Amino acid sequence: MSKSERLFELLTLLRSKRYAVTAKSLSEELKVSERTIYRDIQSLQLSGVPIEGEAGIGYLLGKGSHLPPLMFTEEEIVALELGMQMVRAWSDKSLAAASESASRKIQSILPEHLKAQIDALPLAVPDFYIESECTVWRESLRAATTEKQKVRIKYKTGEGIYSERIVHPLGQVFWGKVWTLVAWCELRDDYRSFRVDRIERMEALKEHFEAGELKSFQHYLSLCEEENR
Repeated sequence: MSKSERLFELLTLLRSKRYAVTAKSLSEELKVSERTIYRDIQSLQLSGVPIEGEAGIGYLLGKGSHLPPLMFTEEEIVALELGMQMVRAWSDKSLAAASESASRKIQSILPEHLKAQIDALPLAVPDFYIESECTVWRESLRAATTEKQKVRIKYKTGEGIYSERIVHPLGQVFWGKVWTLVAWCELRDDYRSFRVDRIERMEALKEHFEAGELKSFQHYLSLCEEENR
């Protein structure tokens, strides 16, 4: 991360806080040393950003530091925050971190009454994030989908039968606690879906595949929609 990116992240973090926050806390969130935080705070202050506080006590943005608020309704803010919580609770580790960052950026430019509403939100998705093989699969499958890499998987069916397939990962669907991989199966020469928590082993291959109008995540979803009409 460049210094300019780090300063932006620090400013965003300070904007999201309603109370003074220590350099130690800021360093832990940004994964840098406290000395770096002190230097960055000084750089921002010298550039005219009204940061109040001092070492050992904490820092807070002063008046006049807020950007114009986004035009969200209170219901939209509730929906966004609840959605972010769901991503943190049920997605892979990388998306969970991205959700946390996005939520912080949104909160950094909200007026105080909407920040207070988020703090008092009477809805919650427990974020008991547990690093498991399943979450690792989801993250690896997302990468393979983006890069259009073929994947070899060892899969266990609901009946306990094992099979090994080479598939072309096209996307993932969340059904509430269960994620399924939508893929083109070379063995069946057709679409197949696989519960990610039943994948015993996976390997991204060096071979790539081509998607198209009749072999894509969107095409699969349209076929499912037609079946359910």
